[in-house]
Formats: sequence, C-alpha cells, structure tokens
Amino acid sequence: MRAFDTGLGVVTVDLHGKNTYQAKITVDALLRRAGNGTYRLRLIHGCHGGTALRDFLEAEYRGHPKVKRLLRSPDGGATELILREYAGK
Repeated sequence: MRAFDTGLGVVTVDLHGKNTYQAKITVDALLRRAGNGTYRLRLIHGCHGGTALRDFLEAEYRGHPKVKRLLRSPDGGATELILREYAGK
C-alpha cells in the first residue's frame, strides 16, 4: 500500500489498478491506523476508467462509524473520507 501523509492531517493513497476487494482492504487498514492527527483520507481512484471504485467507496463508507462525511473532488477522480473536522487556525 502506498499511502503518504501530507503533514496536514491528510493521508493520501492511490487506488488506481485495484479492484473493489483490494480497495476495501487498503481503506480498512488506513481507517484502523488513523490516529488523532489524521483528519482526512484522500483516496485517488480516477474517473476515466469507470466509476466502480468511486461508487464502491461511497456505498461502503458513507455510514462507517469513523467517517463523518464523504467529499468528492471537483473532477470526480478522488474521494475524501472526512474523519474529523479540521480546527486549525
């Protein structure tokens, strides 16, 4: 799994090339490891190869207890799972 923390409480992972099962394993692991400093998981799934991953992420994590809300990028190629609202200055 290639995930990186931007240092701003956002962990980004690229899900290109994964099927829904592999994406679920990856995202579940990120949710388990998310500490107090993690506000968002940015999941890059792309939008030109179909919408299976995007639709799966929305259906699977919309009601997840650790996820407050989902936010889709303007281009539709990424979904952010909002774990906590950022209270920065």
